[in-house]
Amino acid sequence: MPVDDVPGPAPLTGGGLDAHRDLPRVQQPSWPDAAALDRATAELSTLPPLVFAGEVDRLRERLAEAAQGRAFLLQGGDCAETFADATADAIRRRVKTVLQMAVVLTYGASLPVVKMGRMAGQFAKPRSSDDETRDGVTLPAYRGDAVNGFAFTEQARTPDPQRLVKAYHTAASTLNLIRAFTSGGFADLRQVHEWNRGFVGNTATSRYGELAGEIDRAMAFMAACGADFDALRSVEMFSSHEALLLDYERALTRIDSRTQLPYDVSAHFLWIGERTRQVDGAHVDLLSRVRNPVGVKLGPTTTPEDALALADKLDPEREPGRLTFVTRMGAARIREALPPLVRAVADAGRTPLWICDPMHGNTFTTPSGVKTRRFDEVVDEVRGFFEVHRAAGTVPGGLHIELTGDDVTEVLGGVEDIDDAALATRYETLCDPRLNHQQSLELAFLAADMLRGR
Repeated sequence: MPVDDVPGPAPLTGGGLDAHRDLPRVQQPSWPDAAALDRATAELSTLPPLVFAGEVDRLRERLAEAAQGRAFLLQGGDCAETFADATADAIRRRVKTVLQMAVVLTYGASLPVVKMGRMAGQFAKPRSSDDETRDGVTLPAYRGDAVNGFAFTEQARTPDPQRLVKAYHTAASTLNLIRAFTSGGFADLRQVHEWNRGFVGNTATSRYGELAGEIDRAMAFMAACGADFDALRSVEMFSSHEALLLDYERALTRIDSRTQLPYDVSAHFLWIGERTRQVDGAHVDLLSRVRNPVGVKLGPTTTPEDALALADKLDPEREPGRLTFVTRMGAARIREALPPLVRAVADAGRTPLWICDPMHGNTFTTPSGVKTRRFDEVVDEVRGFFEVHRAAGTVPGGLHIELTGDDVTEVLGGVEDIDDAALATRYETLCDPRLNHQQSLELAFLAADMLRGR
């Protein structure tokens, strides 16, 4: 990166960047020590950027291509990252899973796949209640490692602003590893395809073997033509997380010395959740003022008026690649709830990037109290997403998946046919259930078929 691409700290007074402080703020921790919060955010504001303005601008260009149907976005990673799981092995497995999925989707779409991790910043989660009660004891809800601890004790559950600083340093080390993995040969196309062949060999589903065989032949053809495989040893991978904690995001918003424009340097891409997308609220206001590409989660209760108001606020200049709508409708609702939104946005002359989050709308709790999802419903929502966009003549531009590279048992079904009894075997998430490594690859093969119109 050129030297002038390093953003400097935004002025503490911030002008418009601080307008969100006077707006409704939802899903924020009740920090018990205001002075400790001030110290933590002051420290964050002096730390180096986690990402650079030039990288953010490049991602915006990639997303503009996806919105026009000339690329496809794959966004995947943990529901909520934890400090304890930010190990080299765990990060490597997540990166490996995303790379494997991307190879299959690239072949299925015959398009470049933009690879984006829900990594290096996804340390906070919204909660349906501020408190949690167990056996008559009420404590603050767990809001992610950037806020408090998961253990049900008063000490662990008390929000601690110093955790924001630890979140920054954990994100920095995670990004360092991701950059090393994706540029140092780990992402070599030939190796990634060999991993996928291993997955196919472990399943009894011939349709996956057929697609893997097609990729084999394509790679043999490339080799016969003298393709430069050395140029395919590295990939771009961008970082993303939900911009939930306003104190963290504001402290990491900097003015780029080259353009004199504000960038949130905590991640390349930031999204606003279903619970925080109030058009007159603090989250939408802050993200409307930064140069990063931004996403908004849209659930089944979203109206066309909601979508258009968000588009007007977040992307008033209609800039290609700026706005992504992440739909999370649920398999039972997507074919009914999504078409009015797609039509209204298209009729308004807008072309945001539309991507599908098939996870959050399909969550339910088993009779034994375990939160889970059914793999078949995840797949059906993706299928409905493609059907709606093809009927409307718009672009189904990507997938947003909660996944892990580990062999957990959190989502029912898939090639391993995880059932109710198996859920307890390796149920490890602290928040929402994730697709495991095998289920993630199976979804990629099925989505590749959808991309090919099958």
